[in-house]
Amino acid sequence: MDLPSDPMILLSYINTQLRDNYASLDDLCAGLNVSKETIMEKLAAAEYEYDAGRNAFV
Repeated sequence: MDLPSDPMILLSYINTQLRDNYASLDDLCAGLNVSKETIMEKLAAAEYEYDAGRNAFV
């Protein structure tokens, strides 16, 4: 799957998927067949990090 390249659109997309469809970032990555490291790196560059307790990037 091709992820959005814009960090804000990616943030919105990933957080919506996490909220509506996946119990964790690992589940999302497995379900969408995407790299966890890629998502984390792209969102870290925009100063967001994954909060497992919230199951969202904040």
